[in-house]
Amino acid sequence: MNRPTPAIVAQSAVRRLPRWALVLFCTAYVLAGFVGRGPWKNADISAFGYMLELAQGRTDWLQPVLGGLPPETEGLLAYWLGAWALRIAPSWVSSDLAARVPFGLLLVLTLAATWYAVYSLARSPRAQPVAFAFGGEAQPRDYARAIADGGLLALIACLGLAQLSHEGTAYLTQLAFTTLAFFALAVAPYRMRLATASLVTGLAGLSLSGAPTLALLFGTGGALLAAAESRQDLESAPILRRWAMLAAAVTLAVAALAAGLHLWHWRIDPPTGGEWRSVGRLLLWFTWPAWPLVLWTLWRWRRQLASRELHRHLLLPAGFAAVAVLATLTTTPADRALLLALPALATLAAFALPTLGRSVAALVDWFTLLFFTGAAVIVWIIYIAMHTGWPRQPAANVAKLAPGFVAEFSPWLLAIALAATLAWGLLVRWRVGRQQHALWKSVVLPAGGAGLAWLLLMTLWLPLLDYARSYAPQVQRVVAAMDGPTPSCVEFTGFSRAQVAAFQYHGGLRLQPARREPACSWLLVDVGAPGPALEAQADPAAWTLVATVARPADRKDTVQLYRARPAASARPAGR
Repeated sequence: MNRPTPAIVAQSAVRRLPRWALVLFCTAYVLAGFVGRGPWKNADISAFGYMLELAQGRTDWLQPVLGGLPPETEGLLAYWLGAWALRIAPSWVSSDLAARVPFGLLLVLTLAATWYAVYSLARSPRAQPVAFAFGGEAQPRDYARAIADGGLLALIACLGLAQLSHEGTAYLTQLAFTTLAFFALAVAPYRMRLATASLVTGLAGLSLSGAPTLALLFGTGGALLAAAESRQDLESAPILRRWAMLAAAVTLAVAALAAGLHLWHWRIDPPTGGEWRSVGRLLLWFTWPAWPLVLWTLWRWRRQLASRELHRHLLLPAGFAAVAVLATLTTTPADRALLLALPALATLAAFALPTLGRSVAALVDWFTLLFFTGAAVIVWIIYIAMHTGWPRQPAANVAKLAPGFVAEFSPWLLAIALAATLAWGLLVRWRVGRQQHALWKSVVLPAGGAGLAWLLLMTLWLPLLDYARSYAPQVQRVVAAMDGPTPSCVEFTGFSRAQVAAFQYHGGLRLQPARREPACSWLLVDVGAPGPALEAQADPAAWTLVATVARPADRKDTVQLYRARPAASARPAGR
Protein backbone atom coordinates (compact mmCIF):
# COMPACT_ATOMS: atom_id res chain seq x y z
CA MET A 1 0.00 0.00 0.00
CA ASN A 2 1.38 3.42 -0.95
CA ARG A 3 1.65 5.97 1.83
CA PRO A 4 0.24 9.43 1.07
CA THR A 5 3.45 10.94 2.47
CA PRO A 6 6.90 9.58 3.36
CA ALA A 7 6.89 11.47 6.67
CA ILE A 8 6.27 9.20 9.66
CA VAL A 9 6.51 11.41 12.73
CA ALA A 10 5.36 10.74 16.28
CA GLN A 11 4.28 13.48 18.65
CA SER A 12 7.41 12.88 20.73
CA ALA A 13 9.58 13.93 17.77
CA VAL A 14 8.16 17.44 17.48
CA ARG A 15 9.20 18.68 20.87
CA ARG A 16 9.68 22.39 21.01
CA LEU A 17 13.08 23.96 20.40
CA PRO A 18 13.52 26.51 23.24
CA ARG A 19 12.55 29.92 21.90
CA TRP A 20 15.13 31.73 24.03
CA ALA A 21 17.92 29.61 22.58
CA LEU A 22 16.75 30.14 18.99
CA VAL A 23 16.34 33.91 19.44
CA LEU A 24 19.70 34.26 21.19
CA PHE A 25 21.43 32.26 18.47
CA CYS A 26 19.86 34.31 15.66
CA THR A 27 20.70 37.58 17.46
CA ALA A 28 24.35 36.61 17.82
CA TYR A 29 24.49 35.53 14.17
CA VAL A 30 23.00 38.84 12.96
CA LEU A 31 25.11 41.14 15.13
CA ALA A 32 28.40 39.41 14.28
CA GLY A 33 29.57 41.04 11.09
CA PHE A 34 27.41 44.15 11.34
CA VAL A 35 28.91 45.58 14.53
CA GLY A 36 32.55 46.39 15.11
CA ARG A 37 34.03 46.31 11.62
CA GLY A 38 34.73 48.86 8.91
CA PRO A 39 33.55 48.80 5.30
CA TRP A 40 35.24 46.05 3.26
CA LYS A 41 36.16 45.90 -0.41
CA ASN A 42 34.57 45.88 -2.92
CA ALA A 43 30.77 45.93 -2.97
CA ASP A 44 30.45 46.89 0.71
CA ILE A 45 32.51 50.08 0.59
CA SER A 46 31.23 50.96 -2.87
CA ALA A 47 27.58 50.90 -1.75
CA PHE A 48 28.51 52.83 1.39
CA GLY A 49 30.11 55.53 -0.76
CA TYR A 50 26.86 56.14 -2.64
CA MET A 51 24.95 56.24 0.65
CA LEU A 52 27.28 58.95 1.96
CA GLU A 53 26.91 61.00 -1.22
CA LEU A 54 23.11 60.82 -0.99
CA ALA A 55 22.98 61.55 2.75
CA GLN A 56 25.23 64.59 2.37
CA GLY A 57 23.22 65.93 -0.56
CA ARG A 58 26.06 65.80 -3.08
CA THR A 59 24.24 63.76 -5.73
CA ASP A 60 20.79 63.18 -7.18
CA TRP A 61 18.60 60.52 -5.52
CA LEU A 62 17.37 59.09 -8.82
CA GLN A 63 20.71 59.27 -10.63
CA PRO A 64 23.43 59.07 -7.98
CA VAL A 65 27.08 59.29 -8.93
CA LEU A 66 30.27 58.67 -6.97
CA GLY A 67 33.33 60.43 -8.32
CA GLY A 68 31.44 60.89 -11.56
CA LEU A 69 30.69 57.14 -11.77
CA PRO A 70 27.09 55.80 -11.77
CA PRO A 71 26.22 52.66 -9.76
CA GLU A 72 26.93 49.26 -11.27
CA THR A 73 23.30 48.19 -10.76
CA GLU A 74 20.04 50.01 -11.42
CA GLY A 75 18.57 49.11 -8.03
CA LEU A 76 18.73 52.20 -5.84
CA LEU A 77 16.73 51.02 -2.84
CA ALA A 78 19.80 49.85 -0.90
CA TYR A 79 21.45 53.25 -1.30
CA TRP A 80 18.28 55.02 -0.21
CA LEU A 81 17.94 52.89 2.92
CA GLY A 82 21.53 53.54 3.95
CA ALA A 83 21.28 57.25 3.22
CA TRP A 84 18.06 57.60 5.25
CA ALA A 85 19.70 55.77 8.14
CA LEU A 86 22.69 58.13 7.96
CA ARG A 87 20.43 61.17 8.07
CA ILE A 88 18.48 60.12 11.16
CA ALA A 89 21.37 58.52 13.06
CA PRO A 90 22.68 60.40 16.14
CA SER A 91 26.09 62.01 15.85
CA TRP A 92 27.74 59.59 18.28
CA VAL A 93 27.08 56.62 15.95
CA SER A 94 29.77 56.07 13.32
CA SER A 95 28.66 56.54 9.73
CA ASP A 96 29.46 53.00 8.59
CA LEU A 97 27.58 51.46 11.54
CA ALA A 98 24.57 53.74 11.02
CA ALA A 99 24.39 52.79 7.35
CA ARG A 100 24.39 49.09 8.24
CA VAL A 101 21.44 49.27 10.67
CA PRO A 102 18.68 48.85 8.04
CA PHE A 103 20.56 45.92 6.52
CA GLY A 104 20.76 44.20 9.89
CA LEU A 105 16.99 44.58 10.10
CA LEU A 106 16.68 43.14 6.59
CA LEU A 107 18.62 40.06 7.68
CA VAL A 108 16.26 39.71 10.65
CA LEU A 109 13.36 39.96 8.20
CA THR A 110 14.95 37.23 6.07
CA LEU A 111 15.26 34.83 9.00
CA ALA A 112 11.74 35.55 10.32
CA ALA A 113 10.10 35.31 6.89
CA THR A 114 11.84 32.00 6.24
CA TRP A 115 10.59 30.54 9.52
CA TYR A 116 6.97 31.60 8.91
CA ALA A 117 7.07 30.50 5.26
CA VAL A 118 8.22 27.01 6.22
CA TYR A 119 5.66 26.92 9.02
CA SER A 120 2.83 27.81 6.61
CA LEU A 121 3.93 25.25 4.02
CA ALA A 122 4.28 22.52 6.65
CA ARG A 123 0.67 23.14 7.72
CA SER A 124 -0.66 22.29 4.26
CA PRO A 125 -2.63 19.00 4.23
CA ARG A 126 -0.34 17.18 1.80
CA ALA A 127 2.74 17.98 3.89
CA GLN A 128 1.37 16.32 7.03
CA PRO A 129 2.84 13.05 8.32
CA VAL A 130 1.11 9.69 8.12
CA ALA A 131 -1.78 9.25 10.56
CA PHE A 132 -1.22 6.31 12.92
CA ALA A 133 -3.87 3.64 13.31
CA PHE A 134 -4.16 4.16 17.06
CA GLY A 135 -3.15 7.81 17.26
CA GLY A 136 0.09 9.34 18.50
CA GLU A 137 1.15 11.00 15.24
CA ALA A 138 2.47 14.56 15.36
CA GLN A 139 -0.17 17.26 15.63
CA PRO A 140 -0.28 19.64 12.65
CA ARG A 141 0.82 22.82 14.49
CA ASP A 142 3.56 21.07 16.45
CA TYR A 143 4.79 19.35 13.31
CA ALA A 144 4.81 22.62 11.35
CA ARG A 145 6.70 24.39 14.12
CA ALA A 146 9.36 21.68 14.26
CA ILE A 147 9.80 21.76 10.47
CA ALA A 148 10.06 25.57 10.58
CA ASP A 149 12.75 25.38 13.26
CA GLY A 150 14.64 22.96 11.05
CA GLY A 151 14.27 25.21 8.01
CA LEU A 152 15.61 28.24 9.85
CA LEU A 153 18.57 26.28 11.19
CA ALA A 154 19.26 24.89 7.71
CA LEU A 155 19.34 28.44 6.31
CA ILE A 156 21.82 29.66 8.93
CA ALA A 157 23.94 26.56 8.35
CA CYS A 158 24.46 27.44 4.66
CA LEU A 159 28.07 28.52 4.26
CA GLY A 160 27.28 31.10 1.58
CA LEU A 161 24.91 33.09 3.77
CA ALA A 162 27.43 34.42 6.30
CA GLN A 163 29.43 37.09 4.50
CA LEU A 164 27.01 38.28 1.82
CA SER A 165 24.12 38.64 4.28
CA HIS A 166 26.25 40.96 6.44
CA GLU A 167 27.14 43.46 3.71
CA GLY A 168 25.13 46.62 3.16
CA THR A 169 24.48 46.08 -0.54
CA ALA A 170 21.59 45.62 -2.95
CA TYR A 171 22.15 41.86 -2.79
CA LEU A 172 20.97 41.73 0.81
CA THR A 173 17.87 43.77 -0.05
CA GLN A 174 17.19 41.33 -2.89
CA LEU A 175 17.53 38.42 -0.48
CA ALA A 176 15.17 39.97 2.07
CA PHE A 177 12.46 40.91 -0.43
CA THR A 178 12.73 37.56 -2.23
CA THR A 179 12.14 35.84 1.11
CA LEU A 180 9.23 38.17 1.85
CA ALA A 181 7.63 37.29 -1.50
CA PHE A 182 8.23 33.61 -0.76
CA PHE A 183 6.50 34.05 2.60
CA ALA A 184 3.57 35.82 0.95
CA LEU A 185 2.94 32.96 -1.46
CA ALA A 186 3.31 30.40 1.34
CA VAL A 187 0.92 32.06 3.78
CA ALA A 188 -1.72 33.10 1.21
CA PRO A 189 -4.21 30.27 1.90
CA TYR A 190 -4.34 31.23 5.59
CA ARG A 191 -3.95 35.03 5.79
CA MET A 192 -4.92 36.75 2.55
CA ARG A 193 -4.44 40.37 3.65
CA LEU A 194 -1.03 39.76 5.16
CA ALA A 195 -0.02 37.82 2.07
CA THR A 196 -1.12 40.63 -0.25
CA ALA A 197 0.76 43.30 1.68
CA SER A 198 3.85 41.09 1.85
CA LEU A 199 3.73 40.29 -1.86
CA VAL A 200 3.41 43.96 -2.83
CA THR A 201 6.32 44.90 -0.59
CA GLY A 202 8.44 41.92 -1.63
CA LEU A 203 8.04 42.25 -5.40
CA ALA A 204 8.30 46.05 -5.37
CA GLY A 205 11.37 45.93 -3.14
CA LEU A 206 12.95 43.27 -5.35
CA SER A 207 12.41 45.42 -8.45
CA LEU A 208 13.76 48.55 -6.78
CA SER A 209 16.79 46.51 -5.72
CA GLY A 210 17.67 45.82 -9.34
CA ALA A 211 15.96 42.46 -10.00
CA PRO A 212 12.64 43.18 -11.78
CA THR A 213 12.91 40.02 -13.89
CA LEU A 214 13.07 37.84 -10.80
CA ALA A 215 10.10 39.70 -9.33
CA LEU A 216 8.12 39.03 -12.50
CA LEU A 217 9.03 35.31 -12.49
CA PHE A 218 8.26 34.83 -8.78
CA GLY A 219 4.93 36.63 -8.98
CA THR A 220 3.83 34.87 -12.16
CA GLY A 221 4.83 31.48 -10.79
CA GLY A 222 2.91 32.07 -7.59
CA ALA A 223 -0.21 33.11 -9.49
CA LEU A 224 -0.05 30.06 -11.76
CA LEU A 225 0.42 27.72 -8.80
CA ALA A 226 -2.59 29.16 -7.01
CA ALA A 227 -4.71 28.89 -10.16
CA ALA A 228 -3.69 25.25 -10.63
CA GLU A 229 -4.41 24.46 -6.97
CA SER A 230 -7.89 25.93 -7.22
CA ARG A 231 -8.80 23.23 -9.75
CA GLN A 232 -7.90 20.43 -7.33
CA ASP A 233 -8.92 21.85 -3.96
CA LEU A 234 -12.64 22.49 -4.39
CA GLU A 235 -13.09 23.54 -0.77
CA SER A 236 -10.51 26.34 -1.00
CA ALA A 237 -11.09 27.09 -4.69
CA PRO A 238 -12.70 30.56 -4.19
CA ILE A 239 -9.84 31.73 -1.98
CA LEU A 240 -7.20 30.34 -4.30
CA ARG A 241 -8.78 31.89 -7.40
CA ARG A 242 -8.99 35.28 -5.72
CA TRP A 243 -5.39 34.98 -4.60
CA ALA A 244 -4.27 34.01 -8.12
CA MET A 245 -5.90 37.16 -9.52
CA LEU A 246 -4.39 39.30 -6.76
CA ALA A 247 -0.93 37.88 -7.34
CA ALA A 248 -1.22 38.45 -11.07
CA ALA A 249 -2.39 42.04 -10.56
CA VAL A 250 0.44 42.80 -8.13
CA THR A 251 2.96 41.31 -10.55
CA LEU A 252 1.70 43.43 -13.43
CA ALA A 253 1.75 46.57 -11.27
CA VAL A 254 5.34 45.90 -10.20
CA ALA A 255 6.34 45.25 -13.82
CA ALA A 256 4.81 48.61 -14.78
CA LEU A 257 6.70 50.28 -11.92
CA ALA A 258 9.98 48.79 -13.15
CA ALA A 259 9.23 49.99 -16.68
CA GLY A 260 8.41 53.49 -15.45
CA LEU A 261 11.74 53.68 -13.62
CA HIS A 262 13.64 52.17 -16.58
CA LEU A 263 14.81 49.16 -14.58
CA TRP A 264 14.48 46.63 -17.41
CA HIS A 265 17.91 45.85 -18.84
CA TRP A 266 19.50 42.90 -20.60
CA ARG A 267 21.86 41.25 -18.10
CA ILE A 268 22.36 37.74 -19.49
CA ASP A 269 26.05 36.85 -19.14
CA PRO A 270 26.44 33.05 -18.95
CA PRO A 271 29.76 31.43 -17.96
CA THR A 272 32.12 30.39 -20.72
CA GLY A 273 34.74 27.66 -20.94
CA GLY A 274 36.40 26.96 -17.61
CA GLU A 275 34.00 29.28 -15.76
CA TRP A 276 31.44 26.47 -15.62
CA ARG A 277 33.75 24.52 -13.32
CA SER A 278 33.98 27.40 -10.87
CA VAL A 279 30.19 27.76 -10.94
CA GLY A 280 29.88 24.05 -10.13
CA ARG A 281 32.22 24.42 -7.15
CA LEU A 282 30.21 27.46 -6.05
CA LEU A 283 26.98 25.45 -6.07
CA LEU A 284 28.58 22.74 -3.94
CA TRP A 285 30.11 24.80 -1.13
CA PHE A 286 27.84 27.86 -1.14
CA THR A 287 24.68 25.85 -0.43
CA TRP A 288 26.27 23.29 1.91
CA PRO A 289 24.76 21.52 3.88
CA ALA A 290 21.35 22.28 2.37
CA TRP A 291 21.89 20.69 -1.04
CA PRO A 292 22.39 17.06 0.17
CA LEU A 293 19.20 17.38 2.21
CA VAL A 294 17.41 18.89 -0.81
CA LEU A 295 18.38 15.88 -2.92
CA TRP A 296 17.16 13.61 -0.16
CA THR A 297 13.84 15.47 -0.06
CA LEU A 298 13.35 15.17 -3.80
CA TRP A 299 14.12 11.46 -3.64
CA ARG A 300 11.90 10.58 -0.68
CA TRP A 301 9.00 12.75 -1.92
CA ARG A 302 9.41 11.68 -5.58
CA ARG A 303 6.08 9.86 -5.73
CA GLN A 304 4.27 12.94 -4.51
CA LEU A 305 6.08 15.11 -7.05
CA ALA A 306 5.23 12.69 -9.85
CA SER A 307 1.55 12.45 -8.92
CA ARG A 308 -1.17 14.58 -10.45
CA GLU A 309 -1.85 16.28 -7.15
CA LEU A 310 -0.01 19.52 -6.46
CA HIS A 311 2.15 19.57 -3.35
CA ARG A 312 2.71 23.26 -2.71
CA HIS A 313 5.17 22.64 0.14
CA LEU A 314 7.50 21.14 -2.49
CA LEU A 315 6.60 23.00 -5.68
CA LEU A 316 6.76 26.53 -4.26
CA PRO A 317 10.31 26.34 -2.81
CA ALA A 318 11.47 24.27 -5.78
CA GLY A 319 10.25 27.00 -8.13
CA PHE A 320 12.00 29.77 -6.19
CA ALA A 321 15.20 27.74 -6.01
CA ALA A 322 15.09 26.90 -9.72
CA VAL A 323 14.68 30.56 -10.73
CA ALA A 324 17.57 31.64 -8.49
CA VAL A 325 19.84 28.85 -9.73
CA LEU A 326 18.97 29.77 -13.33
CA ALA A 327 19.93 33.37 -12.55
CA THR A 328 23.20 32.05 -11.10
CA LEU A 329 23.99 30.27 -14.36
CA THR A 330 23.14 33.23 -16.59
CA THR A 331 24.22 36.37 -14.71
CA THR A 332 27.16 37.78 -12.80
CA PRO A 333 28.20 37.84 -10.05
CA ALA A 334 27.06 34.26 -9.62
CA ASP A 335 27.39 34.05 -5.85
CA ARG A 336 25.12 37.07 -5.35
CA ALA A 337 22.44 35.48 -7.52
CA LEU A 338 22.76 32.14 -5.73
CA LEU A 339 22.22 33.89 -2.41
CA LEU A 340 18.54 34.27 -3.33
CA ALA A 341 18.12 30.49 -3.54
CA LEU A 342 19.12 29.80 0.06
CA PRO A 343 15.73 30.33 1.81
CA ALA A 344 13.97 28.07 -0.71
CA LEU A 345 16.71 25.43 -0.51
CA ALA A 346 16.54 25.54 3.29
CA THR A 347 12.79 24.98 3.05
CA LEU A 348 13.24 21.92 0.88
CA ALA A 349 15.98 20.69 3.21
CA ALA A 350 13.60 20.97 6.16
CA PHE A 351 11.20 18.47 4.59
CA ALA A 352 14.01 15.92 4.48
CA LEU A 353 14.15 15.86 8.29
CA PRO A 354 11.06 13.67 8.91
CA THR A 355 12.40 11.09 6.45
CA LEU A 356 16.04 10.83 7.55
CA GLY A 357 17.22 7.51 8.93
CA ARG A 358 19.47 7.22 11.96
CA SER A 359 22.54 6.32 9.90
CA VAL A 360 22.17 9.38 7.65
CA ALA A 361 21.58 11.67 10.62
CA ALA A 362 24.63 10.24 12.39
CA LEU A 363 26.76 10.80 9.28
CA VAL A 364 25.69 14.45 9.11
CA ASP A 365 26.44 14.92 12.81
CA TRP A 366 29.90 13.36 12.70
CA PHE A 367 30.96 15.23 9.58
CA THR A 368 29.72 18.52 11.02
CA LEU A 369 31.38 17.89 14.38
CA LEU A 370 34.77 17.15 12.82
CA PHE A 371 34.61 19.95 10.24
CA PHE A 372 33.58 22.83 12.49
CA THR A 373 35.60 21.71 15.50
CA GLY A 374 38.66 21.54 13.26
CA ALA A 375 37.87 24.99 11.84
CA ALA A 376 37.51 26.43 15.36
CA VAL A 377 40.85 24.94 16.42
CA ILE A 378 42.56 26.53 13.39
CA VAL A 379 41.05 29.94 14.17
CA TRP A 380 42.22 29.74 17.79
CA ILE A 381 45.74 28.60 16.84
CA ILE A 382 46.20 31.49 14.41
CA TYR A 383 44.79 33.92 16.98
CA ILE A 384 47.31 32.75 19.56
CA ALA A 385 50.09 32.96 16.97
CA MET A 386 49.16 36.56 16.10
CA HIS A 387 49.52 37.64 19.74
CA THR A 388 52.38 35.48 20.96
CA GLY A 389 54.39 34.54 17.88
CA TRP A 390 53.87 30.85 18.62
CA PRO A 391 53.36 28.56 16.79
CA ARG A 392 55.93 30.13 14.49
CA GLN A 393 54.58 28.98 11.13
CA PRO A 394 51.06 30.46 11.51
CA ALA A 395 52.60 33.69 12.82
CA ALA A 396 54.92 33.82 9.80
CA ASN A 397 51.99 33.19 7.45
CA VAL A 398 50.04 36.10 8.95
CA ALA A 399 53.07 38.38 8.65
CA LYS A 400 53.51 37.36 5.01
CA LEU A 401 49.86 37.73 4.00
CA ALA A 402 49.24 40.95 5.96
CA PRO A 403 52.57 42.80 6.22
CA GLY A 404 52.51 45.62 8.70
CA PHE A 405 49.62 44.22 10.70
CA VAL A 406 49.96 44.62 14.48
CA ALA A 407 47.58 42.50 16.54
CA GLU A 408 45.50 44.41 19.07
CA PHE A 409 44.16 42.61 22.11
CA SER A 410 40.48 43.14 22.97
CA PRO A 411 39.15 41.50 26.15
CA TRP A 412 35.57 41.93 24.90
CA LEU A 413 36.15 40.12 21.63
CA LEU A 414 38.06 37.37 23.46
CA ALA A 415 35.22 36.96 25.96
CA ILE A 416 32.66 36.60 23.17
CA ALA A 417 34.84 34.04 21.38
CA LEU A 418 35.33 32.04 24.58
CA ALA A 419 31.58 32.08 25.23
CA ALA A 420 30.86 30.91 21.68
CA THR A 421 33.39 28.08 21.96
CA LEU A 422 31.98 26.99 25.31
CA ALA A 423 28.47 27.07 23.86
CA TRP A 424 29.64 24.83 21.02
CA GLY A 425 31.01 22.30 23.48
CA LEU A 426 27.77 22.32 25.46
CA LEU A 427 25.75 21.98 22.25
CA VAL A 428 27.74 18.92 21.18
CA ARG A 429 27.32 17.35 24.61
CA TRP A 430 23.61 18.16 24.62
CA ARG A 431 23.13 16.79 21.11
CA VAL A 432 24.72 13.40 21.79
CA GLY A 433 23.15 13.03 25.22
CA ARG A 434 19.58 14.24 24.83
CA GLN A 435 16.83 15.04 22.33
CA GLN A 436 17.57 11.93 20.28
CA HIS A 437 14.10 11.96 18.72
CA ALA A 438 13.70 15.69 18.04
CA LEU A 439 12.81 16.30 14.41
CA TRP A 440 15.25 19.20 14.02
CA LYS A 441 18.19 17.36 15.61
CA SER A 442 20.06 16.78 12.35
CA VAL A 443 20.49 20.50 11.60
CA VAL A 444 21.38 21.67 15.11
CA LEU A 445 25.08 20.92 14.78
CA PRO A 446 25.43 22.30 11.20
CA ALA A 447 23.75 25.56 12.21
CA GLY A 448 25.65 25.77 15.48
CA GLY A 449 28.94 25.05 13.73
CA ALA A 450 28.33 27.70 11.06
CA GLY A 451 27.40 30.19 13.77
CA LEU A 452 30.52 29.30 15.78
CA ALA A 453 32.82 29.74 12.77
CA TRP A 454 31.26 33.09 11.88
CA LEU A 455 31.44 34.37 15.48
CA LEU A 456 35.08 33.35 15.86
CA LEU A 457 36.01 35.05 12.60
CA MET A 458 34.17 38.22 13.60
CA THR A 459 35.85 38.34 17.01
CA LEU A 460 39.28 36.70 17.09
CA TRP A 461 40.13 37.55 13.48
CA LEU A 462 38.20 40.82 13.21
CA PRO A 463 41.24 43.17 13.45
CA LEU A 464 43.13 41.04 10.92
CA LEU A 465 40.19 40.90 8.51
CA ASP A 466 39.61 44.63 8.86
CA TYR A 467 43.25 45.23 8.01
CA ALA A 468 43.32 42.78 5.10
CA ARG A 469 39.93 43.54 3.54
CA SER A 470 39.84 47.31 4.05
CA TYR A 471 41.36 50.14 2.05
CA ALA A 472 41.99 52.09 5.27
CA PRO A 473 45.72 51.21 5.72
CA GLN A 474 46.50 52.16 2.12
CA VAL A 475 44.48 55.37 2.31
CA GLN A 476 46.21 56.41 5.54
CA ARG A 477 49.64 55.97 3.94
CA VAL A 478 48.66 57.96 0.87
CA VAL A 479 47.25 60.80 2.97
CA ALA A 480 50.42 60.81 5.08
CA ALA A 481 52.44 61.34 1.89
CA MET A 482 50.49 64.55 1.20
CA ASP A 483 52.36 67.21 3.10
CA GLY A 484 50.41 70.15 4.35
CA PRO A 485 46.65 70.48 5.01
CA THR A 486 44.07 68.17 3.52
CA PRO A 487 43.60 69.19 -0.12
CA SER A 488 40.25 70.54 -1.22
CA CYS A 489 40.17 68.23 -4.23
CA VAL A 490 42.11 65.28 -5.65
CA GLU A 491 41.95 63.98 -9.21
CA PHE A 492 42.00 60.28 -9.99
CA THR A 493 42.29 57.94 -12.93
CA GLY A 494 41.74 54.20 -13.14
CA PHE A 495 39.90 54.05 -9.82
CA SER A 496 37.01 51.70 -9.12
CA ARG A 497 33.92 52.87 -7.28
CA ALA A 498 35.18 51.11 -4.15
CA GLN A 499 38.48 53.02 -4.27
CA VAL A 500 36.74 56.35 -4.73
CA ALA A 501 34.47 55.64 -1.75
CA ALA A 502 37.40 54.47 0.39
CA PHE A 503 39.59 57.53 -0.24
CA GLN A 504 36.68 59.87 0.38
CA TYR A 505 35.59 58.14 3.59
CA HIS A 506 38.87 57.05 5.17
CA GLY A 507 40.93 59.98 3.89
CA GLY A 508 38.41 62.80 4.01
CA LEU A 509 39.27 63.69 0.40
CA ARG A 510 37.06 64.93 -2.43
CA LEU A 511 37.80 63.02 -5.63
CA GLN A 512 37.01 63.96 -9.21
CA PRO A 513 38.00 62.43 -12.56
CA ALA A 514 41.34 63.59 -13.99
CA ARG A 515 41.49 66.19 -16.76
CA ARG A 516 44.09 66.92 -19.39
CA GLU A 517 45.08 70.06 -17.51
CA PRO A 518 45.21 69.82 -13.69
CA ALA A 519 42.27 71.21 -11.74
CA CYS A 520 43.63 69.97 -8.38
CA SER A 521 47.04 69.87 -6.75
CA TRP A 522 47.11 66.07 -6.40
CA LEU A 523 46.44 63.09 -8.65
CA LEU A 524 45.87 59.45 -7.73
CA VAL A 525 46.49 56.68 -10.27
CA ASP A 526 45.65 52.99 -9.92
CA VAL A 527 48.66 51.30 -11.48
CA GLY A 528 47.03 47.96 -12.17
CA ALA A 529 43.67 49.21 -13.39
CA PRO A 530 42.55 48.13 -16.87
CA GLY A 531 41.74 50.81 -19.38
CA PRO A 532 43.50 53.89 -20.73
CA ALA A 533 46.95 54.71 -19.38
CA LEU A 534 47.78 57.90 -17.53
CA GLU A 535 48.82 59.58 -20.78
CA ALA A 536 45.28 59.20 -22.13
CA GLN A 537 43.64 60.75 -19.08
CA ALA A 538 46.07 63.47 -18.01
CA ASP A 539 49.21 65.26 -19.13
CA PRO A 540 52.20 63.38 -17.60
CA ALA A 541 54.37 66.50 -17.95
CA ALA A 542 52.08 68.33 -15.54
CA TRP A 543 52.62 65.90 -12.67
CA THR A 544 55.49 64.75 -10.44
CA LEU A 545 55.46 61.31 -8.84
CA VAL A 546 55.53 61.59 -5.03
CA ALA A 547 54.82 58.08 -3.70
CA THR A 548 53.78 54.58 -4.71
CA VAL A 549 51.64 52.84 -2.10
CA ALA A 550 50.35 49.26 -2.27
CA ARG A 551 47.52 47.83 -0.24
CA PRO A 552 49.28 45.66 2.38
CA ALA A 553 47.24 42.50 1.78
CA ASP A 554 47.31 42.72 -2.03
CA ARG A 555 50.24 44.20 -3.93
CA LYS A 556 48.11 44.28 -7.08
CA ASP A 557 46.16 47.18 -5.54
CA THR A 558 48.89 49.78 -5.98
CA VAL A 559 48.23 53.52 -6.13
CA GLN A 560 50.60 56.22 -7.29
CA LEU A 561 50.37 59.72 -5.84
CA TYR A 562 51.33 62.66 -8.06
CA ARG A 563 51.70 66.35 -7.23
CA ALA A 564 50.91 69.02 -9.81
CA ARG A 565 53.92 70.97 -10.94
CA PRO A 566 53.78 74.67 -10.06
CA ALA A 567 53.34 75.81 -13.65
CA ALA A 568 50.50 73.33 -14.21
CA SER A 569 48.71 73.98 -10.94
CA ALA A 570 48.78 77.71 -11.60
CA ARG A 571 46.63 77.30 -14.70
CA PRO A 572 42.94 78.10 -14.22
CA ALA A 573 40.78 75.01 -13.89
CA GLY A 574 38.98 73.98 -17.05
CA ARG A 575 41.27 75.86 -19.46
